[in-house]
Amino acid sequence: MLQTLYSKGVSDERVLTAMGGVPRHFFLERGLDKIAYDDKALPIGAGQTISQPYTVAWQTQLLHVAPGEKVLEIGTGSGYQAAVLCELGANLYSIERQRLLHEKAKSLLAQMGYHPTLIYGDGFEGLPSQAPFAKIIVTCGAGHVPQPLLSQLAVGGRMVIPVKTEKALHMFAFDRVSKTEIRQIKLNECSFVPMLQGLS
Repeated sequence: MLQTLYSKGVSDERVLTAMGGVPRHFFLERGLDKIAYDDKALPIGAGQTISQPYTVAWQTQLLHVAPGEKVLEIGTGSGYQAAVLCELGANLYSIERQRLLHEKAKSLLAQMGYHPTLIYGDGFEGLPSQAPFAKIIVTCGAGHVPQPLLSQLAVGGRMVIPVKTEKALHMFAFDRVSKTEIRQIKLNECSFVPMLQGLS
């Protein structure tokens, strides 16, 4: 898997080491062990998927997480991306709107020795009580850029989020240069389950 990631342009050694340190098959349904490390998205229940390893590694590389940084993840899902961020030393807060996935991820991550702060809630609202965040990562495709999330990004911080444009879903990076200035970088097309509001 790591060779595949490197061949596709993931060159950050810390990210590759983190990806190598997380057993992906733990986050999948039974019967999928043989394809757990293939570079493809796979079902995790509740109509959701675990992103392909390249997507996780690419987003993580774009985020530039330093050890100890306060990071907000929107869309805990299976908990796989959360585990990778924990491996990088992030002080992680992760929000999931589907109670079933939230509970499963909470149990699994604890069993694996990871202890992020997991919240059952609406990701569109972010987590204002813990803001600002050095980094924010959104692991589902948004129809628009949620302004509450941008407002919770610290000066010098970065948010990485897939956003729907006129023709396709593209990855974007938003860098907060100052209290009033944010720079936007449009990146490659990507594929994610949609970002939804409310709780389920």
